Amino acid sequence: MAAAAAIIGSKNFIFLNNPIPKLSNRSRSRPLKRQLPVSRKRVLATNMAADSGRSKFMEFPYASPPVRNLMVELVSMVEDRLGSQQLQPCHLPEDVQFYQNESGTSQASLHIRSGSHSSQVDFMLGSWLHFGLPAGGEVNITSLSAYLNSSTDAPNFLIELIQRSPASMVLILDLPPRKDLVLHPEYLQTFYEDTKLDAHRQLLSELPEVTPYVSSSLYIRSVVSPTAILVNIQAGEGGQERLEGIVSDHIHPVAIQVLETWLGRCALIGREVGENERLVLDMRDGLVKNKTIEIDLGSSLPRLFGQQTADRVLAAIRDVFSAKA
Repeated sequence: MAAAAAIIGSKNFIFLNNPIPKLSNRSRSRPLKRQLPVSRKRVLATNMAADSGRSKFMEFPYASPPVRNLMVELVSMVEDRLGSQQLQPCHLPEDVQFYQNESGTSQASLHIRSGSHSSQVDFMLGSWLHFGLPAGGEVNITSLSAYLNSSTDAPNFLIELIQRSPASMVLILDLPPRKDLVLHPEYLQTFYEDTKLDAHRQLLSELPEVTPYVSSSLYIRSVVSPTAILVNIQAGEGGQERLEGIVSDHIHPVAIQVLETWLGRCALIGREVGENERLVLDMRDGLVKNKTIEIDLGSSLPRLFGQQTADRVLAAIRDVFSAKA
């Protein structure tokens, strides 16, 4: 700071002790063009790309209006409550924030904001995925997840809506635990019993169109909480209108309440975590992230978008996942 001030002072001294050159009429008529520093240009370009990518992500173009409204509100809640002090802008390349296959039959958007160094948020990740089926029809998946780092042991947040037809949907909504619930009964009490999260699952299960959803992946079934909402919704004769009504009247308020619980009881509340425990959390979180790539993305992205695009997207996700490892 002192050196910078000395340089500025010396420049002012030189400027004041030399006569100001007279400008010719020609030079007066040409306005001086201010050049931004290269670093400033890069920051502006990055911010513009982030804004453009976020706008594309928040369109949720293939989601039904009720699903779009829900996802926009959930993402806005996370970003507004955590704010720029806890969440950095999205730094993904533009061709990772939105990508598609050559024919345009598969399209996807990805939005990741890493937590700041002082935050206990690791990152939030939102996405939508659309692809056509060989036999006809299409699949639309919208998801939002938020991961915490090892400065806290509180659960993460996850919601995913998978729609294969206008009248059917799979909903996954959970606060996945980050500690063994048998070894740590106080963890079960604090985050799942005292918060009455199971009441939301029970409420949805009372709808006649709702049945339990059982994932074919034993791994996924092993990492969700006892209060996880994993349901299959078949609107039947009510069709698309009934399904959209279920999303608006039942899923939307439940998802908002679960996210509110996560924000109020997990993301914005500090917890004491010892050094040894942090090492265990780091190891466990790393395994979960790697398994997520392996199960959810490693096999599906090359098939839907081609190997080159898949490699580019997976590399960007791995960079985020390992940033604080």
